[in-house]
Amino acid sequence: MKWGSAVVVTLAVLFMIGYEWPKFRQYSKREKRAFAMLTAIGWVLTLLLVLFPDLPGPTQLVDFLFGPFGKLLE
Repeated sequence: MKWGSAVVVTLAVLFMIGYEWPKFRQYSKREKRAFAMLTAIGWVLTLLLVLFPDLPGPTQLVDFLFGPFGKLLE
């Protein structure tokens, strides 16, 4: 089932790119590159969360990084 969800996410991203890309003809290379990179990053993060749902989120990262500082301030 996980792989089916990954395929659906990939198809959704490809549909989004296919729909939006013709509108980008008037934009610069820099804007096209930004769109491509943000889409790729979102696609990778979505696939990681679909395939590995138990991955820690950003809240756990902030707690890990700033937890010792919070204990020092108490």
